[in-house]
Amino acid sequence: MSLAAGLLVQEKAVGEYCSAWKHEAMDVDSTPACGRLVVITGLPGSGKTTLAAALADSMPACRMCPDDWMRASGIDLWDGSVRARIEAFQLTLSLDLLRSGRNVVIEWGVWARAERDALRDAARAIGAPVELRYVTADIDELWRRIVERDMEGRWGSRAIQRDELDEWAKIYQLPTDDELATYDSGKNVPT
Repeated sequence: MSLAAGLLVQEKAVGEYCSAWKHEAMDVDSTPACGRLVVITGLPGSGKTTLAAALADSMPACRMCPDDWMRASGIDLWDGSVRARIEAFQLTLSLDLLRSGRNVVIEWGVWARAERDALRDAARAIGAPVELRYVTADIDELWRRIVERDMEGRWGSRAIQRDELDEWAKIYQLPTDDELATYDSGKNVPT
């Protein structure tokens, strides 16, 4: 099956599943309450997936992680154009879930403030409250976790290199107190 056909099958299955969710989420007057969006930001190895899974269980929430979808579909995690299409679809799906009253956790990394602002604004436009969670650790700890993860074979075609992590740490836009204040709840989460 081609990549496009695989994504269409996955999109149809998710759409059918979410339609059932939408029906269940309706209250007596058929007006759904908006769910809450939690956006998790951080570099590789910072604990985004660990936090997202814990939040998804406790809220409960639907967790949006392009890495999971790409691995499950046999897609190279380094394929940026496919990742962008998956994230675009996940955003559409997330907004539908939020409209139906379901909570959503997005763990895309979102290294730039403009990316985080866009997610916040899209959710707010439909009336959903939005939290930002920033997870971090010092660079040596991030590297230790990445190496450990790579030994488990979770990165696919190639491993993250230390010089890449060092470069990404330079370009990552840390959330400021001013940015955190634009969310319904914003937290720095040391991991």
